[in-house]
Amino acid sequence: MNETKDESVENASKAEEVTPKELSPLEQLQQENTELVAKLDESQKETLYLRAEFDNFRKNTLKERSDLIKYGPEKFIVKLLEVLDNFDRALEMEPNSDNIKSFKEGFELTSSQLYKLLDDFGVKKVNPQNEKFDPKVHEALGSEPTTELAPGNILRVFKSAYQFYDKTVRPAQVIVSAEPPADKKTDA
Repeated sequence: MNETKDESVENASKAEEVTPKELSPLEQLQQENTELVAKLDESQKETLYLRAEFDNFRKNTLKERSDLIKYGPEKFIVKLLEVLDNFDRALEMEPNSDNIKSFKEGFELTSSQLYKLLDDFGVKKVNPQNEKFDPKVHEALGSEPTTELAPGNILRVFKSAYQFYDKTVRPAQVIVSAEPPADKKTDA
């Protein structure tokens, strides 16, 4: 009889699980409405969170960009200060006939240190001597008749051009060769 009692208790609990209390159509709509309102609230909170997260990301990106622009040249400046220190030491030196050779060598070393620094940061000196004149990268200061070069080539360079990677940041200032004038024959 104990088994029967247990079975009846078990069957009764199964019956309660299987047959839920039926809701009226109004109660079903209210329950659905409550669930939808909860989901909407959750979506709105998630949207606010994502919006705040995106706003923080945007602010951080702007700050990083600003810092990069502001402090980007720092590595270059630190290296440039080393070259400047060498110039300062050279200026403290009093050149005389005994040390003029070492003084000149010091300036040459400092100059090569400066060119190496520029090269390390993508700046290249371009000497266009004897090249064909190109107005995109050369600035003509004048022309001079000559037989040494074909007309339109660079005869002399006053200032070398400089490129930053593949962009010309300063054109070369040059004198361009021109065709010499024809010899004038005088009538006799």
